[in-house]
Amino acid sequence: MANQMTEMLKGTLEGIVLAILAKQPAYGYEITALLRERGFSDLVEGTVYALLVRVEQRGFVDVEKVPSEKGPPRKVFSINGQGREQLDEFWRTWSFLAERIEQLHEGEK
Repeated sequence: MANQMTEMLKGTLEGIVLAILAKQPAYGYEITALLRERGFSDLVEGTVYALLVRVEQRGFVDVEKVPSEKGPPRKVFSINGQGREQLDEFWRTWSFLAERIEQLHEGEK
């Protein structure tokens, strides 16, 4: 099941991270910790950092460097207008797919 979960997560992680950032700005480790608290225990920290680089390059987030007590400044990510549009599209797509999948699942019973 872990392999299937990993594959499905790849396609949805961007939307999940944008949803987290829609609630509050956060830095990479903080996002990883929030996801792990919500049951994504196998999530590798590097996966989140790579995704944050992509959403930054795509213009979905704003980044602020904030001093850290330990080491270099942290990059704190916050969703911007373009990111909110992307998140809205993610939720529309998610709802569409979830409805169809549920119909298929119900049809098996």
